[in-house]
Amino acid sequence: MSTQSITLKLDSVQEEKLYNTWKETEHHPSPAYTKWQLRPENCVITCYSSGKTLFQGRDALVYASPFMKEADVSQQTAQEHTRLIFPQAGSDEVGTGDYFGPVCVCAAYVEEKNLPALKKLGVTDSKAVSDEDIRRTVPSLMELLPYCLVTLPPERYNKAHETYNINAIKAIMHNAAYIGLARKIQLPAFMMVDQFTPERSYYRYLAGQPQIIRGLHFETKSESRYPAVGAASMIARYAFVQYMDDMESRYGMSFHKGAGAETDRCALRFVEKYGFAELEKTAKLHFANTQKLLKKKV
Repeated sequence: MSTQSITLKLDSVQEEKLYNTWKETEHHPSPAYTKWQLRPENCVITCYSSGKTLFQGRDALVYASPFMKEADVSQQTAQEHTRLIFPQAGSDEVGTGDYFGPVCVCAAYVEEKNLPALKKLGVTDSKAVSDEDIRRTVPSLMELLPYCLVTLPPERYNKAHETYNINAIKAIMHNAAYIGLARKIQLPAFMMVDQFTPERSYYRYLAGQPQIIRGLHFETKSESRYPAVGAASMIARYAFVQYMDDMESRYGMSFHKGAGAETDRCALRFVEKYGFAELEKTAKLHFANTQKLLKKKV
């Protein structure tokens, strides 16, 4: 069963009943901007100071159903309510599908008062925004919001990939971005990761890390639904585009984004000009593009 997110507006009597039923599972300390947080099996229940209560997990519906009206049962309605929880933080990554360039991960923090400015800047999934618009709008976004950006250049990425798979690398980078964000602001109770792996796997990848940010929510395609994730996506994209611009200036050639046939031709031109040894400074060598290049014996 996939993770569910259900948000309800409970009165004080309902809140007290819910708390007393599961109070032995209370999590301490409670996250910022909350009255309390409970963690029964397969669910995290967060009661916000705003009066909203979020049920998140595989069994969210089981715990929420006694307090739900028939009109609340729709998952779509639940997601709409969840998006309105503020303050919120969100994280997203860019560059994992590109042969050339770094992997960039950003975690950003959004308050409700930021929404008009975010709308004016056109904050959404960065994949839906042109590089030109990213260059033009994101500097203003970076001045507006607290954020933390983590960039892994190709050479360091290739070294890390000798030990970790791509999902482990992303998990470590998302965690590092949230750690960095926590140094700038008090992390809110609602923190969303644009999901790239199941929640259990995410935390398994982080085993052994000296600090782990917990209490995260995971949802696929969240860039266009949660302002904080959309903002993080655009800032990460900006960092990626800037890195690629610098690479093009350094090597005096253009680098094709993605990993298709045009990227293969670009890689061939690069190796013919600079040699194969230099490729690890610009590309993710475990991609199939490298094997295609080797077969050409360049």
